[in-house]
Amino acid sequence: MTTVPDVSVVVAVYNTMPYLTECLNSLVGQSIGLDRLEVVAVDDGSTDDSGAELDRFAARYPGTVKVVHQFNSGGPAMPSNRALELATGRYVYFIGSDDYLGEEALERMVSCADTNGSDVVIGKMVGTNGRYVRQSLYKANDPDVSLYGPELPFALANTKLFRRDLVEKHKLRFPEDMPVGSDQPFTIEACVRARRISVVADYTCYYAVKRGDASNITYRANHLSRLRCTAAIMDHAARLIEAGPNRDAVLKRHFTWELSKLIQDDFVALDDETKRDICAGITRLADAYLTDPLSDGLPVKLRARLRLAQRGAVGELCRAISEEAEHGAPPFQLEDGRAFARYPGFRDPGLDLPDRCFELVGEIVPGRLAAKTRLIESEWVQTGDELALALTVRVGVVGETDSAVVRLVEGAMPKSADKARARRLPDGHELAPAQGKFTREVAPDGDATLVRAVIPLEPRRIKRGVSVFVDVAGETYEIPVRGDGQPMPLARRWHGEKDPYRAAVQLNSKGRVVISTGPLHPPKKSLGSRLRSRLTRATRSKRK
Repeated sequence: MTTVPDVSVVVAVYNTMPYLTECLNSLVGQSIGLDRLEVVAVDDGSTDDSGAELDRFAARYPGTVKVVHQFNSGGPAMPSNRALELATGRYVYFIGSDDYLGEEALERMVSCADTNGSDVVIGKMVGTNGRYVRQSLYKANDPDVSLYGPELPFALANTKLFRRDLVEKHKLRFPEDMPVGSDQPFTIEACVRARRISVVADYTCYYAVKRGDASNITYRANHLSRLRCTAAIMDHAARLIEAGPNRDAVLKRHFTWELSKLIQDDFVALDDETKRDICAGITRLADAYLTDPLSDGLPVKLRARLRLAQRGAVGELCRAISEEAEHGAPPFQLEDGRAFARYPGFRDPGLDLPDRCFELVGEIVPGRLAAKTRLIESEWVQTGDELALALTVRVGVVGETDSAVVRLVEGAMPKSADKARARRLPDGHELAPAQGKFTREVAPDGDATLVRAVIPLEPRRIKRGVSVFVDVAGETYEIPVRGDGQPMPLARRWHGEKDPYRAAVQLNSKGRVVISTGPLHPPKKSLGSRLRSRLTRATRSKRK
């Protein structure tokens, strides 16, 4: 009696040596055991040693590894389909022939499927050699994850465990006319039809390798080929999922990733006909699927570019891309508690695009604000025994900017704000009235506001950072002022002769402006205090 294997692993192979060897070793070394495993590898006309390597493994593991050789089809779809015809396992699993599995991957995923009655199981995947793999799906094991949640639509590769009865019942196969993305229609339909989808997140099942020569097929496809394949994926998803929030949840991925990648910096260098063809393709897809709720959920940078492409505004789209690449993101126009990114096309009567295309909607933008905030000049203003710090700070907002003030802030910024170099203040925060005098005017280039502040100093020992606070689209941001390249005023003595103080402006290790004040002649420490300080320093030195 022939025993049905628990899982058939499908490997579509084309010129993946030497990565193929590690892939195959990871399969035959699975803890699930060779008696529960079947490997079906299809050599798609390789011209390197991949075919010979497959034959070597087939000879070594004759009851486990099946190999088929065929002419080159130009993509993974045809060899994957051929392997499916030969698969006999209860489950089928797909792996890229340049990737590899963790030793317990198949055992854990099959157990998960059997325990939970899952038709699809997704094992944790990580990238190697610089390959990016989104990790938010793998925060915790989940026996029942939805295709229509925020994470699964961004993990639509076929590198999953599928119940083979589901695959055969619905005759799921890969479209062979798609050079890239042919796994997505298969995965989307399987997930739509699955009774249950589960995630194994407590073990790294899959290692996705980026080849040193970047020859993975995804990295080779040109713009128009990717556009055509993306359109096919989106149309297929739309036939399976009725219009509404669920369809929006899935197609958000394609606007965010696949279509977004077509209108990045390299778009500007394309020939004019290709640019027009890309915009025409985006127009059709946006007209059909870019609903208002979906559009509002996109970052404003992407939403503006998609809407310019949808209008066929090739020139404005190129300007938006090239100007942002050269000068950074445009300023925000603040009006009536709303914020609009002033990309080319904003309030252009010739395009007649709604303001909503450029509006900041529920997006947190500390990084954009920090990139456009810098110190222009600083100086001391002294009147008798009184001292103030006068600064001019350039902030990347225009319009209704009365909320923009400069404050001296005690304590360091949270480490979570280091990457963005700014932060959104938490809900429910309370700020005391800003101290000092403020004026605001539009910068000469019209792309920022110059906030001029005169902030009085108090005679006390303290170190404080200089930050801009500004309200943008209902959120308050704190932006530490950077002084890169700007001269700082010399230290200043003030507060009379009897009890003089010293004030100094410096840059900290992160380039942020810091002001320190304290007595010019601090009182000497007592003998006991000096001894304690020396002991503390000595103890620290020993620990190091």
